[in-house]
Amino acid sequence: MPSVSDRLPTFPWDRLEPYKTTAAGHPDGLVDLSVGTPVDPVPAQVRQALADAADSPGYPTVWGTRELRDALTGWCERRLGARGITEHHVLPVVGSKELVAWLPTQLGLGPGDRVAFPRLAYPTYEVGARLAGAEYVAYDDPLELDPAGLALLWLNSPSNPTGQVLPTERLRAVVDWAREHGVLVLSDECYLELGWEADPVSVLHPDVCGGSTAGLVAVHSLSKRSNLAGYRAAFLAGDSGVLGELLQIRKHGGMMTPAPVQAATVAALADDTHVAEQRERYRARRTALRGALEAAGFRIEHSEASLYLWATRDESCWDTVADLAGRGVLVAPGEFYGPAGERYVRVALTATDERIAAAVRRLSA
Repeated sequence: MPSVSDRLPTFPWDRLEPYKTTAAGHPDGLVDLSVGTPVDPVPAQVRQALADAADSPGYPTVWGTRELRDALTGWCERRLGARGITEHHVLPVVGSKELVAWLPTQLGLGPGDRVAFPRLAYPTYEVGARLAGAEYVAYDDPLELDPAGLALLWLNSPSNPTGQVLPTERLRAVVDWAREHGVLVLSDECYLELGWEADPVSVLHPDVCGGSTAGLVAVHSLSKRSNLAGYRAAFLAGDSGVLGELLQIRKHGGMMTPAPVQAATVAALADDTHVAEQRERYRARRTALRGALEAAGFRIEHSEASLYLWATRDESCWDTVADLAGRGVLVAPGEFYGPAGERYVRVALTATDERIAAAVRRLSA
């Protein structure tokens, strides 16, 4: 049998291991600002909801409970400003990374189909195309893409890794273009609630989509906003025809969000207070790290939203990674996100206040 893994690139994070070993040898320990995994506590009410639903011996459904679907539609209306969202316009999924990786396959894409994503992008967009055997193309401007054979167009605002936010008028232009050419738009909005110098807007906002979800699917995650990366809690919202097809496929595939996680998701989406509190933690860490990086000779580009600072000293990203590893600080090389990131590093805000303070001290030394 042919090896599916042969279709895939080297797993990028494996290349960082030697630098992690170096950084971990620092006398005061490792400051890991690379992967971006949450470190703060899961909100108490979310943990309680998970525990209360722990006695769930039966199979959950792919579509989720009525309570979950109501929570998803209510949040889309309240937070995204979406209109006309019913239970047929939402679908819980097991992790946003898992969704991104397998979506082209589940949509039946293959040879002859093309998947497009930003020039600087989350690597899993490309992985999803490769797993499906589809072609892929990285773009600077989606409006300049050749629509022939283009089946799926990924948007990512706020961007991982750069933190760039696409303005409303830009999103509207892309949506109009995609609809004109029959291209499905997938909008990765997992960092939408973490805007600092810009207010991110969903493709489902009426100012972008004209009040119609046709041809649009937004991807959302509770990993960052609610510290639920370990729960694999995510969902889709948008075109009911696309989500209905995915629902039927996933019924056969058994991709069911566990019942306790469904209950935890309901609790997390019902409360905005913990999201505001977490934002303030990240805001303080961002302020401290940005100041220290700039004082150490870095230039910060974009970074108006998300959980990362996109930084450069106009040198090879690997030289920067090596230098910071020598100070006990681990960051992600920009090359992980495409060749255009070769002279940048991505610095995550996801470390405790104590570790952020340690990084600031080391950058200032």
